[in-house]
Amino acid sequence: MRLTKRAYRIGGGVLLSVGLLGAGRLIWESNAAVPGPLINRHAGHIQVIGHAGSGFFTPLNPFNPLPPSSMAGVEKALAQGADGVEIDVQLSQDSIPILYHDPTLNTMTTGRGCVSQQPAAALVKLPYRGGWGYDLFQDERIVTLETLLARAARYPQHPYLHLDLHEHDGCGEEYSRSPALVRALAALVRRYKVPPDRLFILTTYQPTLRQLKQELPRVPLGLEVVQDENLMDALAAAESIGVQAIVMPKAMATPEQVGQVQAAGFDAVLFGGRSAGSIRRLVASHPDAIEVDNVSQLLRTLQR
Repeated sequence: MRLTKRAYRIGGGVLLSVGLLGAGRLIWESNAAVPGPLINRHAGHIQVIGHAGSGFFTPLNPFNPLPPSSMAGVEKALAQGADGVEIDVQLSQDSIPILYHDPTLNTMTTGRGCVSQQPAAALVKLPYRGGWGYDLFQDERIVTLETLLARAARYPQHPYLHLDLHEHDGCGEEYSRSPALVRALAALVRRYKVPPDRLFILTTYQPTLRQLKQELPRVPLGLEVVQDENLMDALAAAESIGVQAIVMPKAMATPEQVGQVQAAGFDAVLFGGRSAGSIRRLVASHPDAIEVDNVSQLLRTLQR
């Protein structure tokens, strides 16, 4: 991706520990480049990102038995050659960032209710359930974002991570806990020294983006546009907040819309696409990144 057009914005032992922690944060922040490209972009290069890891439960085109935003789904996408992965992040009852896509636990696990209603210790015990056609091939459980960051740090080259913040659920928790989510994210990013140029955080909620700019000023941010939203309004909002990218669903993927985003000085990130035809259409729009449901097909289309 291109994200280069904008500046990104009580004893002696205890005191020593606090000092070292503070120094660590300053070192992490000072060594981080100002918000720049998520990928060393050259002509025609599109960043390949596994959407929710390897995508969603699908019977065909291709068969995918792995749950979205599961650890196995993440590892599959990276093993297939993706530059990185997009994963969905929600906040547990005890303010721990959790990887989970759906509004409720009922749809994909043995649990009930929502992520926001249970502590992390209970959530990570929940097995995913996709149905007999899928569960013969998967035995995944919910994991925390910290688990993913610890795993990512062990790769020879840190994968790109697109964090899609789900700030409302099916149990009435709508944005009231967003500030806590941002604080928890910032703490984890610093603790694991995630390279800012390998991280990208996106959401539809503008106040969260403003808070993220304060907490993580060197991390690229994206405003997600919903399908029926006016693109000009979204561009104006993105300009006022100072984010680096616009994230759009595949239904909005036209050369005209993508060109409009890029002409305004933002990177264009598209999500979706599984079939060869759908992916060819996304590529023909010339975005900077595609969060795709079929990594192998996108790589073949790009001849990579």
